[in-house]
Amino acid sequence: MSAQTPGVETYSPREFHRQAHDALGNPQIRANFRKAMDGLMAKRRESFGDWDLEALRELGANIRLRALAKLPDLLEQLEANCEANGIRVHWAEDGEQACRIIREICESHDAKSVIKGKSMVSEEMHLNAHLEAAGIEALESDLGEYLVQLNQQTPSHIIMPAIHLNTDEISEILHDKTGTERTRDVDYMTAAARQQLRERFMAADVGVSGVNFAVAETGTLCLVENEGNGRMTTTVPPVHVAVTGIEKVVEHLRDVPPLYSLLTRSATGQHVTTYFNMISSPRKEGERDGPQEVHLVLVDSGRSRIYQDDELLDTLRCIRCGACMNHCPVYTRVGGHTYGTTYPGPIGSILSPHLMGLEETKDLPTASSLCGACGEVCPVKIPIPDLLVRLRRESVGEGRGNVAGAGVKRTRKEVAAWKGFQWLATHPAAWRAGTSVAGKLRALTPARLGAWTDYRTAPKPAGTTLHALVKRHQASKRDPAGESDPAGKSHEEERR
Repeated sequence: MSAQTPGVETYSPREFHRQAHDALGNPQIRANFRKAMDGLMAKRRESFGDWDLEALRELGANIRLRALAKLPDLLEQLEANCEANGIRVHWAEDGEQACRIIREICESHDAKSVIKGKSMVSEEMHLNAHLEAAGIEALESDLGEYLVQLNQQTPSHIIMPAIHLNTDEISEILHDKTGTERTRDVDYMTAAARQQLRERFMAADVGVSGVNFAVAETGTLCLVENEGNGRMTTTVPPVHVAVTGIEKVVEHLRDVPPLYSLLTRSATGQHVTTYFNMISSPRKEGERDGPQEVHLVLVDSGRSRIYQDDELLDTLRCIRCGACMNHCPVYTRVGGHTYGTTYPGPIGSILSPHLMGLEETKDLPTASSLCGACGEVCPVKIPIPDLLVRLRRESVGEGRGNVAGAGVKRTRKEVAAWKGFQWLATHPAAWRAGTSVAGKLRALTPARLGAWTDYRTAPKPAGTTLHALVKRHQASKRDPAGESDPAGKSHEEERR
């Protein structure tokens, strides 16, 4: 991947534990996320109130599964229909290649400025940094993205990039960077940002957007948004470049409404968004608006590798609603920046290892309590907890898995410990002798046992094994006077 934009505050998945510690020590961050996540969960619950949610989730999951089962054919169909509509299709094996393709499109039009709609794939491949290194200014037009760009930060949520900021912090950013008045008037700040961006739309040479759904049967690119910036980005500049991961394709146009219903309600609790854009071609003769050229860049970046694993394939069902992170107790407490990846929260913890490798992201699969909330609210029924467990196994396995960096957390000490346990557990005589010795030496148990005892008391072997307690209990029933137990100790005393 390309480097981050110089000057932008960066976080790394390698520093997850330190970043989590810092976030937990910041009461403002915790308050901002707690308030935001509580609100989003309530809105989602209300929006599905009258719906048969399980039936809709089942339908959404089946649509995504069918599309993934036919993915190679659907991508070819999408390319053919887009080309027939006049949309030029480009294929990129990774983020570097995708950035290069978009830069070359810009350079072919002597473009000096790019206006961007919201696109997580462009964040994933650090497109802004790549364009700026080539002397092309890239300006975010989504209000949340605009704020974090002004503040030289990265998004902390895939739907609401600036959710880590409260009203006072946003007011201060706009005042410092654009000269607006300090205020708590949200309407004033929104209008000021809108005015600033409107001028940039008119001056931009190229517009870059993401894609929510790419329809194979019609060659249509669907874009879901609330602010109108997506429509401006895709219609005002003379050239529009849409960039998306290869998994976003769906087979039929009729597949879109169920997924759209799930997406908007799961993401923000809205029944519909303010704008739903369907882009099928460049401006045609006689039309009064729209770009003269439309390009579609399809990015792989490790998705083909996921596709080859029948279990991990479920990761590609995601429709990027963010519901899993809204309901995640870990994300709510540490925030999005802590993960150090483009995709934070539960979905990021199962997707990022494929995009960046387990060597970079080895702590993310364990950044979960496995409470199951993410899987229960996922609108397309991705078994996120199961995939987290699978990635944990990959990280401590023998390195033969389908994820780059598999086996990165495997240590000889742990392997030897588990093999020793396995041998003991399968040899009853040795197990009885071992547990008996461990019980007698329990006073020598170390008080510190690595990370486990950071927040817990070190466990000690029981003074008496369960088998011995059972035998004693049976003996006491046969001999109520207790003559068979000379020590006369109670079971509780033995356990202690």
